[in-house]
Amino acid sequence: RIVAEAGPEDSVPVLVERINRIYEKKIGPLTDFTEVKKEYNELMLSVEAQMEEKVRVKEDPLKAAMLYARAANYIDFGAFNNVNHETLFELLDEAAAQELAPKVYREFRQELESAEKLVYVTDNCGEVVMDKIVMKLLKEQYPQLHITALVRGRQALNDVTIEDAGQVDLHSVAEVMTNGSGVTGTPIAYISQEARRLLHGADVIVAKGQGNYETMNGCGLNVYYSFLCKCDWFQKRFGLPKNTGVFIREKE
Repeated sequence: RIVAEAGPEDSVPVLVERINRIYEKKIGPLTDFTEVKKEYNELMLSVEAQMEEKVRVKEDPLKAAMLYARAANYIDFGAFNNVNHETLFELLDEAAAQELAPKVYREFRQELESAEKLVYVTDNCGEVVMDKIVMKLLKEQYPQLHITALVRGRQALNDVTIEDAGQVDLHSVAEVMTNGSGVTGTPIAYISQEARRLLHGADVIVAKGQGNYETMNGCGLNVYYSFLCKCDWFQKRFGLPKNTGVFIREKE
């Protein structure tokens, strides 16, 4: 019935969240990712200083940091039953030699020059440590920016919540706000009014991960999406091999 009665704005993550609520009532608790989230946050925190050193010696440190953060989008227990440490570090090693869509990145940089409010919509634990480096560099290079990191309002797979943000000290580089939702994404119609006002008031939005693309695509806001193509639908949608990075703008 949930699927049959879905509206045109109801993306897969929204429907899954509704089905999960029924599952909890009729069957029992969902898989608890608390320990997995701690594990990957600690793993990436252990290499945070090393990764920051790597990006700071690049010609364009912000671009390098964004490439590493996109590669870390691999840490996704919604897309994969098993996240492999070896694959993760292979993707990180390969990230620096990759490219952000040049035209989109150029527009992103141009907009940051005059932007005052940036919202960074996070995705997975572990990945958020690399996002933290991106936010640190954004603040250094564009000191006029007020950066808010948006996290999930409730437990949703291995996505970042306010507790996870505390574990990685995300508050040191940005204001942190929850979106009031347990969806593995950011469906504008179903997040809190406060989070909705935040997004509508932003000059620039960075949204990480497939779930945020699925739930925000078509919203009309000034969103730059950054993610890996990890499942069949995304590979077909963008015509790219598995684990290929995408950097795309909502307005295009």
